[in-house]
Amino acid sequence: MTKWEYATVPLLSHATKQILDNWGEDGWELVSVIPGPSVDNDPRNQQLVAYMKREKE
Repeated sequence: MTKWEYATVPLLSHATKQILDNWGEDGWELVSVIPGPSVDNDPRNQQLVAYMKREKE
């Protein structure tokens, strides 16, 4: 049976590709991206959160 480990990663809008590429280089696969909490309760300042997984060794 395959076993997985998971990580949640905050994404910065100006560096999303770089962040995901760095995690991908370490073997992490992107599962989903969802809106995270907003800063100061302002929806314009909402951060994205990536959910990642990779097979346990």
